[in-house]
Amino acid sequence: MQNRGMKKWRPFATMPEQYRGLQEMIKKQAEVSQPFLTEDQMEQINFILIEALHTNKQVYLTYYKRGQCITETGFIQFIDSQRKLIVFIDDAFGLKNKMRLNVLIDVRFV
Repeated sequence: MQNRGMKKWRPFATMPEQYRGLQEMIKKQAEVSQPFLTEDQMEQINFILIEALHTNKQVYLTYYKRGQCITETGFIQFIDSQRKLIVFIDDAFGLKNKMRLNVLIDVRFV
């Protein structure tokens, strides 16, 4: 006797979808809103960026991206005040990156 209409039972067939859903929920709970910077903090960041550019000192760049505060280490290569962005060489891979000034939260010397 053949059971043509019967489907094989797959108990874990929905696991990847459930797992992705759980990951998204956990990620959403860990999100933070972008910190507000005072004029003094923005001025301090600006001074450090300029000094790091002229002295070629390595800095920690902390920035806000998609609900997270991320810190990278690198060297400031260029500051474009008209377009409000910086160009830096990251320490991890030696790659040139652009970053908008309005996402920066903190800049410190290494």
